[in-house]
Amino acid sequence: MRSHDLSLAAQTAYSELFSQTHGQELSSALGGLKGSFHQRTIKTRNYWYFTYRDIDQKVRMVYVGPDNPRTRHLVERFADLKQQNPLATAVRVAVASGCTPVAPKHYRIIRRLADYGFFRAGGILIGTHAFLAMGNLLGVVWRDGAATLDVDFAHAGPNISLALPANIRIDVHGALESLEMGLLPLAQFNGHAGAQYRNPKDQELRIDFVTSMTRGGEPITMPDLNLTLQPLKFMEFSLENPVQGCIFSNQGACIVNLPAPERYAVHKLIVYGERPPAERAKSHKDLLQAASLAHYFAANGMAEIFNRAWCDAINRGPGWESRARQGQAALLRIAPELQTQELWQT
Repeated sequence: MRSHDLSLAAQTAYSELFSQTHGQELSSALGGLKGSFHQRTIKTRNYWYFTYRDIDQKVRMVYVGPDNPRTRHLVERFADLKQQNPLATAVRVAVASGCTPVAPKHYRIIRRLADYGFFRAGGILIGTHAFLAMGNLLGVVWRDGAATLDVDFAHAGPNISLALPANIRIDVHGALESLEMGLLPLAQFNGHAGAQYRNPKDQELRIDFVTSMTRGGEPITMPDLNLTLQPLKFMEFSLENPVQGCIFSNQGACIVNLPAPERYAVHKLIVYGERPPAERAKSHKDLLQAASLAHYFAANGMAEIFNRAWCDAINRGPGWESRARQGQAALLRIAPELQTQELWQT
């Protein structure tokens, strides 16, 4: 058993925290601006944006969220959300009910980037913190693959077909410096902040910023983010059709963009064979997380959702299919109960 269900009280507490956090952030970010909400369609999916003119009369666009009842409700109630809405009580209730919080040190980093607008500019939380957030979102607590020392982020960069359009300017490097946590870019690319951050005195704190692979494979500098992104093979699969979730700790809560859970799971199978032998522990964690999510979809009558992502991956070409099937074979060795046609039919 890869997870256990959160109680109805915990699921309700998380839903309330999610709504309150989203409402407060929307009010804080847009409360002083005059503009309007509108929808945009990206690859058949609809997303909400807020458009306004800045002090120089340039039109700016801020990402609000995917088109769903929660986001539509926030848009409709935007004028009423400007009132103060403290989150401390909602966070305590969610944690006490059994929802999974983020380690305070990692939460500070994620929250600071959220405050600086990274997620409104199209940034996506990936890696194990995204996996933890998916558990709360899906109403479960994971038993495997939930430990991490890394905090990983992604952005579509110049890949317009994947990007959540937003043209606000933010300073990711400045956001990390402002934390005063000793985080330094591991490398400098063309005079810009690097794609990896480390604290030389704290080897248990690592931050990476990645994007989808480019033709040359060179790091991509994003002036509007004051950041450099490291391209990774197959990363685009996790960046398509993102969702939103709520990250929290005893310090507060914030809204983040996440990979769609089914795409995250299949992506973990694809990259399983790409990791070098030195990262064998990470490869095993990839399998555990993919297995946990596959279990969730199979056990809750949603195998078709997982299967659509699986079919998308193996139909992208021989290289995609061979890697996906290599990951599938490794997964079924540790979780033979997942050998079910509903997940893998093509």
